[in-house]
Amino acid sequence: MAREEYPDPQFERKNYRSLNGIWQFEIDNEKSGMQRGLLQKDLQMKIEVPFCPESELSGVAYKGDINCCWYKKRFTLAKKELEGRAVIRFGAADRTAQVYLNGHYLGEHTGGYTPFSFELNRYAAVGGNEVALVVCDDLRNGVPHGKQTDRDHSYGCFYTRTTGIWQSVGLEFTPENYIKRVRFFPNVAECRVEIEAATEGEGEVSAEVFYGGKPVGRGSAVSKGNCRFAVALSEKHLWEIGEGRLYDVRLTFGEDEVKSYFGLREVRYDGMRFLLNGKSVFQRLVLDQGFYPDGIYTAPSAEAFARDIGLARRSGFNGMRLHQKVFEPRYLYECDRAGMIVWGEYADWGVSHGDALRAGAFLAEWSEAVARDFNHPCIVTWCPLNEAWTEFANRNILRDAAFLKAVYRYTKALDPTRPCVDASGGYHTDETDLADFHCYAGSAELKKHISALEEGEVFPPNNYAEGDVYMYKKGMPVNCSEYGGIAFDAGGKMHDGHSSSGDVWGYFKESDAGAFAEEYCRQAEILLSCKKLSGLCYTQLYDVEQECNGLYLYDRSPKFGEALTERMAACMRMPAEIEKQ
Repeated sequence: MAREEYPDPQFERKNYRSLNGIWQFEIDNEKSGMQRGLLQKDLQMKIEVPFCPESELSGVAYKGDINCCWYKKRFTLAKKELEGRAVIRFGAADRTAQVYLNGHYLGEHTGGYTPFSFELNRYAAVGGNEVALVVCDDLRNGVPHGKQTDRDHSYGCFYTRTTGIWQSVGLEFTPENYIKRVRFFPNVAECRVEIEAATEGEGEVSAEVFYGGKPVGRGSAVSKGNCRFAVALSEKHLWEIGEGRLYDVRLTFGEDEVKSYFGLREVRYDGMRFLLNGKSVFQRLVLDQGFYPDGIYTAPSAEAFARDIGLARRSGFNGMRLHQKVFEPRYLYECDRAGMIVWGEYADWGVSHGDALRAGAFLAEWSEAVARDFNHPCIVTWCPLNEAWTEFANRNILRDAAFLKAVYRYTKALDPTRPCVDASGGYHTDETDLADFHCYAGSAELKKHISALEEGEVFPPNNYAEGDVYMYKKGMPVNCSEYGGIAFDAGGKMHDGHSSSGDVWGYFKESDAGAFAEEYCRQAEILLSCKKLSGLCYTQLYDVEQECNGLYLYDRSPKFGEALTERMAACMRMPAEIEKQ
């Protein structure tokens, strides 16, 4: 069985059993399965969960349209396991999932990127049980899908689809009274952490904090559903770039026990500078799409996350922009451990930014993503929207400023502790914590944009609609959150079998490795030398299918020789002008 590790170290219980592995599976594009009695019958195929049916690792490897599919899994429950709460947890299933136990309906969840769970006790039996899951997913229905292709093949910067279960599934057992969620609010200046807990039932919530196995603080409060209390820390260990110093936490509430952790750090902007624990840090980010040749959306192993982070660090980056996808919690855990900063993003492509009435459905899942990832110290910026210019389907429909404002305000209400960008690239509004632009035009055009920013007269073009009342506020922090995109074909290994034409795609191409490195270093030097830029994000860490902009191949093998790789990394590590201020 693959992916046996506990899926979310931020909220871990001992009484957990993985349901990953072989499930029954059947494609039901006519959506007639209920009428055909699939709820009572065995399904026709087998699939390896948590890998999507489009992936090789699933054992299905079907890349055609899947509008609806069924899953089934048999498992046993002991009498003791049903004395408290028995819960089935899904990390994510794309996109609308209906869940049944022993033929009885448990509930439904909409959203392809966030976790959901259902209690089993009402219909569970001691001994054998069967869970069934029906998942519907139609990318052409105005739903968020990120970089998943809406055609019958991958093209440009759109890749193989993901349908159904793509994160871990498991059973969890708790007492009747239990901890529902917890949030940590670190305070660097006072060397303490405030803990906010929500509970089912009343009683005392206790927290023991450890560093390196040594007790460094404890506290408690009585909860009548919610409570908040402070824990003084006897030792100060700051979470910093390259140093993921994490405090472990053991939470208890009656018979319930949860393991978690936090990092002692704070982030904010001071003028145009980004500060981590009060120190100026230039954000050297690299775009990570979160795709894998054999697993598509799902990494083949938890070790793959640490590998990708290691590639980024060796390339001179101090963080990642996790692009158009809500990544698995395990990835964020590895970033927490490594001291890698992260922009937390949502897969908003596919949603209409031109219709403010759609904001409610968007915010429903975005709020689940923010709640899931609130405690990760690596996340330093929320990025709910990407390139909100005009509609993909109709370029005459402009983004609705009310949509962007609603998303920004809601994000800040959910989490006032972090900066939020109204949109990465695209047409901005006047409500954001930082201005942001994309530039894929090469070093000469990038130099013009940066010169305009330095002079303070004109913000880089294509960031505000013609006649728009929303304009860049002088003195606001600025980030270039996408640039580069230099395509170099290192043999075509990365796109075979994925692109219908086999064409290599990129924003612009270089003919050889030396020319790639020259252009890469020129662009990095331009951005690092800007006194008014708080960060950058290079597109991208590795090739994805036909898109060959990566510093590594799709399988993460080296794309360039050791000398060129180190030359580019050294260039990215150069001190930024804004850090010297």
